[in-house]
Amino acid sequence: MTKDAPVVVLNGVEKSFGAVQALRGVSLELWAGECLGLVGHNGAGKSTLMNVLSGNLVPDTGRIEVAGSDITDRLTPQNATRHGVRCVYQELSLCPNLSVAENARITHPSISGPGWRRRARALIGGMLDTVFPGHGISADDIVGDLSIAKRQMVEIARSFAVTTTEARVVILDEPTSSLDAVAATKLLSHVRRYVEAGGSCVLISHLLGEILETSDRIAVMRDGGVVELDDAEHFNRDSLVAAMGSVAEDARDSADRPVIRDSAPIVVEARPKAPDSLALAAHQGEVVGLAGLSGQGQTELIVDVFDHASGAQVEGSVALVAGDRQTDGVFPLWSIADNISVGSLQRFLRGILIDQTQARDFADEWRQRIGIRTPDVDDPILSLSGGNQQKALFARALGSSAEIIVMDDPMRGVDVGTKQEVYGMIRDEAAQGRTFLWYTTEMDELRNCDHVYVFREGGIVADLPRAEMTEERVLHASFRADA
Repeated sequence: MTKDAPVVVLNGVEKSFGAVQALRGVSLELWAGECLGLVGHNGAGKSTLMNVLSGNLVPDTGRIEVAGSDITDRLTPQNATRHGVRCVYQELSLCPNLSVAENARITHPSISGPGWRRRARALIGGMLDTVFPGHGISADDIVGDLSIAKRQMVEIARSFAVTTTEARVVILDEPTSSLDAVAATKLLSHVRRYVEAGGSCVLISHLLGEILETSDRIAVMRDGGVVELDDAEHFNRDSLVAAMGSVAEDARDSADRPVIRDSAPIVVEARPKAPDSLALAAHQGEVVGLAGLSGQGQTELIVDVFDHASGAQVEGSVALVAGDRQTDGVFPLWSIADNISVGSLQRFLRGILIDQTQARDFADEWRQRIGIRTPDVDDPILSLSGGNQQKALFARALGSSAEIIVMDDPMRGVDVGTKQEVYGMIRDEAAQGRTFLWYTTEMDELRNCDHVYVFREGGIVADLPRAEMTEERVLHASFRADA
């Protein structure tokens, strides 16, 4: 394709939040007919840069051109949308009390007048069918009643849908973080169709395989700036990790760990309510994986264990690392320190009062230990990037005294370097007797587990010990034989 002029030009863009400089003179061009992959650690500036482009943040300095128009001084979400810039945010922006169709109308105001609801249903339903065939979402569903995976599908479909304004640039910020492998494949296939038809896409992901397979060019950000930019074919996983400022390290599996079963007591027993479901048993010191397509009952079982519900027999206290941090994770009005220390308040009690200094020191220790990028744990939790908020949830759970930790697809938006560190922490904690129940949509993470249960249609359909756990067996169990 002939490239006459870039669709978007970012020139010398800078943005600071108090003493933190989030963007340092970023210059970047986006072209029609290409997907630009954008990678970097949590806090590298990726989401801030895209929030500037989509009009949610005004840059301190620099110039922004879209389709040849300088919109720097007129940068608002509405004006960015009018120029064809769409954004799927890492922290989803849907209104939970409205239906799927009503949410579609919010970003497509030309749908108005008599019959608007019918047209909104057709718009969002048609795009869902295009991007995610077999999605199982009704346009009349209330968004707050949907799983986080289905909410992410709605947000994505809403951004690709077209009414009066062409979608020139679609920004996807961690779009597959809540999707299972099948839905993620459908989305990335649509991205390729979209750019091959002349669209421009920015794909932000910590799943480096997605970036390498889907992108035409890749930009690497570190400390608020673009440090490398080249065609995707010139990168591999190790060179990307090195450019981000990490040491490349293959994920260790559990092959060298002794088999826990038959040598340790059972601390969790649970059986999903689905007919003919197998039972789950987790032994002390074991890392138990929950696999299968999203929305098949994994989260419900985790909630039952966390709540000590009647369907689960639990021996010990339980801490949760939520995947849906907006709804189930962070306390948005609290500081970073309060969010981390709230799971361990008992240890800071002095009579009836909490020793705030000790609680803050505890939070600061975990800030350093897990690499939360902030100059001050007294800052609001929402001052952190999404991935760093997720690190705070890990710090809360791992820093607590809970004997059992349940994790509901917890690596949403977490960078590759931190993932490796957290995997190591989980293995070390398990070696000291902690038990983990770990639901994940990432096949690579299952290799850190001692035992894996595969869910389908609300029940457990396969029970795979470590030696028998392969990607093929997990995928085979995830689908009906007659599907």
